[in-house]
Amino acid sequence: MNHLHPVILCGGSGSRLWPMSRRLLPKQFLPLVSERSMLQDTVLRLAGLGAADPILVANNEHRFLVAEQLREVDARAGALVLEPVGRNTAPAVAVAALAALARDREATLAVLAADHLIRDVYRFHEAMRGAARLARAGKLVTFGITPDAPATGYGYIERGAPIPGHDGAYAVARFVEKPDRATAEGFVASGRFSWNSGMFVFGAQRVLDELARHAPAILAAATASWERATRDLDFLRLDAPAFAACPSESIDYAVMEKTAEAAVIPVDIGWSDVGSWSTLWEVSAKDAAGNTARGDVHLAGAEGCYVRAESRLVSVIGARDLVVVETDDAVLVAAKDAVQGVKDVVGHLDRANRSEAAHHRRVYRPWGWYESMSEGDRYQVKRIMVKPGAALSLQMHHHRAEHWVVVKGTAKVTRGEDVMLVSENESTYIPLGTKHRLENPGKVPLYLVEVQSGSYLGEDDIVRFDDVYKRG
Repeated sequence: MNHLHPVILCGGSGSRLWPMSRRLLPKQFLPLVSERSMLQDTVLRLAGLGAADPILVANNEHRFLVAEQLREVDARAGALVLEPVGRNTAPAVAVAALAALARDREATLAVLAADHLIRDVYRFHEAMRGAARLARAGKLVTFGITPDAPATGYGYIERGAPIPGHDGAYAVARFVEKPDRATAEGFVASGRFSWNSGMFVFGAQRVLDELARHAPAILAAATASWERATRDLDFLRLDAPAFAACPSESIDYAVMEKTAEAAVIPVDIGWSDVGSWSTLWEVSAKDAAGNTARGDVHLAGAEGCYVRAESRLVSVIGARDLVVVETDDAVLVAAKDAVQGVKDVVGHLDRANRSEAAHHRRVYRPWGWYESMSEGDRYQVKRIMVKPGAALSLQMHHHRAEHWVVVKGTAKVTRGEDVMLVSENESTYIPLGTKHRLENPGKVPLYLVEVQSGSYLGEDDIVRFDDVYKRG
């Protein structure tokens, strides 16, 4: 039996990659560096390690996204743990350790982020195997990324003495917070420092023992939330009050910076945390003028630009070192050296209660998606796709009526006591206050146009009576 259990942490809002990344669709679920999402790439690069099915820790709001993206690449989760609120990485690791030990008393955890890029999978596997051997010897291992620049956006790890019997592994001399430029230049010149990757390998019981020693409040709250967890479809839902009471700390701070058994393996694996648009430009393929273009993009005399078009033609003429990102409801134009300000834009949108901070026009649901096409006073028009075999909840609205026009496929519609099939080019009307359900009984996606009319059209005007996805 292979005792290596990957743990993929799927939290994070990804606000630095707005407008592609939104609160309900953060960067780990987006195809930023390949045709697959970053989560899917993270799962698929585990193939060949001989590891157990991964344990995924995700935000409750993202549960159906995670499940659907795993299904798309034919991957299984050993456990899919739902956090009711974000509490940083230490509580997540504690719960994952408990989940692994429930299956394997000799479990070793490989803690990975869902939104990192690793280009050299062979070297990644070699480093992972070496770290697992070191973890079995009682060490708590982190991977240090060999720096190619004096970056100020990463924490650093200084290596100490070599660890006997483990080539390429060193004791950790110290962890250093993000430095200023001059300090970072000194770190890189010394040859003793690596970037802190945020990836770890340690025994599941070992890390729990260290949490008991250095962060007992985190361990107590995480354990309580695990012991009171409930099953919900394929998800394990942590107890909300217990988890919310947990201190919010990173595993770096709670354990790695305090333990006497921290070890670092410096690696050069083509790693990036893809933490900004300028970083994404750095790791992307470029043309002869240093431009990266994705989508329907026309460039003329542009140099060193990152241009991404999601829904329409974008032309960039005579510009240098710009980031231009277009989506169906927002456009970002920024100097490449000023993209850290994107997070401030998202804060501004949040304070203004703008929907562009939270979601795109297309909003994904476990049954498919909907997108807004037009809205005005007392009306809204949406396009809806329902996956084959999927069904919306049996529901009712207090403030709006709905008119559905099927444009492709066949809909099974429950309206009050009536159940009917509605085919292409046919329509039906759902009066205000009427119980109704929309289903796709066919083998192809169902597309329809929904026209809502009424005094209030918010998504929270919904009363669910029955839901296969067990939403409230």
